[in-house]
Amino acid sequence: MGEMISGAEALVRSLVAEGVDTIFGYPGGAIIPVFDRLYDYKDRLRHILVRHEQGATHAAQGYARVSGRTGVVVVTSGPAATNVITGLGDAMMDSTPLVVITGQVGSELLGSDAFQETDVIGITQPVTKWSYQIRNVEDLRWAVPRAFYIASNGRPGPVVLDFAKNAQNDMMEWRGYKKCHFVRTYEPCPEICEADVDTVAGMIDAAHRPLIIAGHGVEIAGGEQELLRLARKAQVPVATTLLGLSTIDTDEPLFKGMVGMHGNVAANVAIGECDLLVAVGMRFDDRVTGDPAHFAKQARVVHIDIDSSEFGKIIAPAATVHGDAKAVLAMLADKVAEARHDEWLASFDKARKVEWEKVVKPELEGDGSRITMGSVARKVAEAAGRGAVLVTDVGQNQMLSARYFKYTAPRSIITSGGLGTMGFGLPASIGAKIGAPERTVCFFTGDGGLQMTVEELGVILQYGIDVKIVLLNNNFLGMVRQWQTLFYDRRFSETALVNPNFVALANAYGIPAEDVETPGQLDGAIGRMLAHKGAYLLNINIDPEELVYPMTPAGAPCTTILLNKDEKYEH
Repeated sequence: MGEMISGAEALVRSLVAEGVDTIFGYPGGAIIPVFDRLYDYKDRLRHILVRHEQGATHAAQGYARVSGRTGVVVVTSGPAATNVITGLGDAMMDSTPLVVITGQVGSELLGSDAFQETDVIGITQPVTKWSYQIRNVEDLRWAVPRAFYIASNGRPGPVVLDFAKNAQNDMMEWRGYKKCHFVRTYEPCPEICEADVDTVAGMIDAAHRPLIIAGHGVEIAGGEQELLRLARKAQVPVATTLLGLSTIDTDEPLFKGMVGMHGNVAANVAIGECDLLVAVGMRFDDRVTGDPAHFAKQARVVHIDIDSSEFGKIIAPAATVHGDAKAVLAMLADKVAEARHDEWLASFDKARKVEWEKVVKPELEGDGSRITMGSVARKVAEAAGRGAVLVTDVGQNQMLSARYFKYTAPRSIITSGGLGTMGFGLPASIGAKIGAPERTVCFFTGDGGLQMTVEELGVILQYGIDVKIVLLNNNFLGMVRQWQTLFYDRRFSETALVNPNFVALANAYGIPAEDVETPGQLDGAIGRMLAHKGAYLLNINIDPEELVYPMTPAGAPCTTILLNKDEKYEH
């Protein structure tokens, strides 16, 4: 008989064998055998002690999104397990690979309402790719490899392993670790039908006004170069979704901006004018399509995705290709003919000029009396230089920083897209810096979102995480206030905030910070923040009256675009 070890030891060895180097977690009674074994693996597994289990999941998301690896979370049972649900839902919506390991009471106590017992499987199944309860130590042999395989292959997503305490303590024979490469009921990497690719290539060749919308799936697949090669060869303009930003360089001439509710005018107008729309790795979210009945009605729509369940769910496609975005884009780039669409590309100029005059220029230049959110994002991006990573919270800070940041490298934006989770940003920025320590991580947040997970400043204190925190502070729940302004007669019900002294709060956690009150103070403050070796917080005074424009009202066609409170785009 071989070496006998506990289930907890087997789990830790399995994590090492999977190449895990960082775990985000929080200990407790039902998972303490695992944490006891982690004590002997400090040289191989770095554990980051968060301050709340939700923070662990968001930090693991930030780590996964910036690195392309699977994020790992280990927490205890009961309230710890329920605290990870928001992060699981967020990761599921945004296709982020996580393996979340929860402690559980001993299997002999299941169903007895034991202390800190929760039906983790029942709760987590709707927001995970797979959830499994390890009641027997022998189940570890196949459950852990299967969890990592399912989480990271195909369309990525979160997986939960609920680890009963008896299985952590029971002994098993260690026979080494065998990674999973196949699950009989799961086909994560479908064989691409070449005939489908040929059909789409022919459609691109025949189009006079083609448009590509690149989504998060391009980033997940690592298909940025293939996207650029296809776009340049066939001279097809490229727009992106929010999560597709940074799949193409901001300064690439073929990049026409972000689509959606707060997207760029030219990109949204093009949806209503193109004759072929090629959607790659995106799911036609309502924030992109607006009223789907009016979305690209004049165009033939091609949908390329690794998840065939997305085909026809919102928008009926004329053609589909089921497969990995990188591989499909590479095939298309080989097959399409070289083309010129000069007249089509020139048609973007009108919308871009209008947006510059009515939206961008006022946002970047302001009137000299107040600081605008967009100007902060642009100045920070330019000062941070190439390769900087933008992490955002949710709300006005998210939309304006995403719009005005500059993207010069892949995997440069980490934000909560599908679920829109306030509080996501701070822990996600911590995970991002751990996942990419060589890159400058700039975290943009609002005063409301920051306070939802502000306790994670303790992680920055404990581990010395170098995150640049840009707090766009308007003393309101800004995005809700924006809707109240535009659609609810300025009835500001429960959106005003009485905030703490954020500089003093940051200082209490050992983080240098300063208030920025006027435009004249901004450049110097950004310079000091970026020059500082370590975390730094700027509390920037923002006018609560500032709104995010352009804006397509919810439920309206995506070509119905408000430029400001008085003007719509006419096309």
